[in-house]
Amino acid sequence: MIDRTQRPETTPAAARRVFHSKVDTIRPTYGFDDVSLAPGTSTVEPADVDLGQSFCGIELAIPILASAMDAVVDPRFAGALASLGGLAVLNLEGVQTRYDAPDETLARIAAAPDDEVHGLLADAYQEPVREELIARRLADIRAAGSKVAVAATPAAARRFGPFCAEHGADLFIVQSQVSSARHLATGYDPLSLADFTRFMPIPVAVGNTTSAEAAYELMEQGAAAVFVGVGPGAACTTREVLGIGVPQVTAISDVAAAREAYLAETGRYVPVVADGGMRRGGELAKAIAAGADVLMLGSPLARADEAPGRGTNWGMAAPSPTLPRGTRIRVGTVGPLERILLGPAGVTDGSQNLIGALRQSMAALGARTIREMQAVEIVYAPSVGTEGKSWQRTR
Repeated sequence: MIDRTQRPETTPAAARRVFHSKVDTIRPTYGFDDVSLAPGTSTVEPADVDLGQSFCGIELAIPILASAMDAVVDPRFAGALASLGGLAVLNLEGVQTRYDAPDETLARIAAAPDDEVHGLLADAYQEPVREELIARRLADIRAAGSKVAVAATPAAARRFGPFCAEHGADLFIVQSQVSSARHLATGYDPLSLADFTRFMPIPVAVGNTTSAEAAYELMEQGAAAVFVGVGPGAACTTREVLGIGVPQVTAISDVAAAREAYLAETGRYVPVVADGGMRRGGELAKAIAAGADVLMLGSPLARADEAPGRGTNWGMAAPSPTLPRGTRIRVGTVGPLERILLGPAGVTDGSQNLIGALRQSMAALGARTIREMQAVEIVYAPSVGTEGKSWQRTR
């Protein structure tokens, strides 16, 4: 603390002793390419690895959620993912709830030239969301054999939350670019998360954040799960446009620390969802080792035959007519969803058979459960992706 009753010294050295620039306090943070998982003293058989868990009251056989992106999730895709043990999340403010025949709009977006797509996206999302379409899509998802998970921004949550609960939703996710327990606004009445979670008859998960303190406060306000990730997705440009974000390994670890502190304080376990930045099996393994319970994937799943985006993907913020924070990307279509998640892999880059790779990684590290995987050693290893790999890079 500066004693303002004393005359300060005026030398540069004294100034450095008294005042600290932000550069002095910048902390190192780590993404998936910066770290590696260190083998321990035991291994297990891959067949003995158990990936199942209960997530917000929904039983999952694999720790995979499909992102609430229009190019990823529709009722057909939700049924396909459910049959493999995962859970798809429907975007309540997307084309599925704006159009009777959303496939026509999706086809136009997928086929649009790059220099025209942002205008087309902005126009496509001008149509109002219709409650009768929400009810229809929820019924379609359940008819496809899936539990019903939906997502909306905080501004829309108050309107759609009770409606979705009444029409059979099992999980409601309040999802925004950056979530906090205290949102200030002068032009409207912000959503009170504590009130919302208290009166909703179904679990309410919240995202996204990268902060341990913010995550703890969200848990205190009743969040059933907390989503982690600001800007890591392949179709997201938030980090470039707004300059914000924390690399995923550090962000997941920080929020997981809040989960452990909250568990110790209250006895309630709040799952942590790593949202974005993963496209290979090794990245899934690192996310869980950093502390995630469940993994939310977008672009890797948009490559499936069943995905409605026809080999393209775009973020929820891409349709903004004034400041898009996402872009349409071409990810291609590589085959059925089952191959992407469960194999067999037809490529050697780790982008197929994601669950098989995760299971093998856990087995090699001696982790039989997700919880045990969260305890394995992570090492700083910036050369792990290049060491001895020169022939792979030059062939």
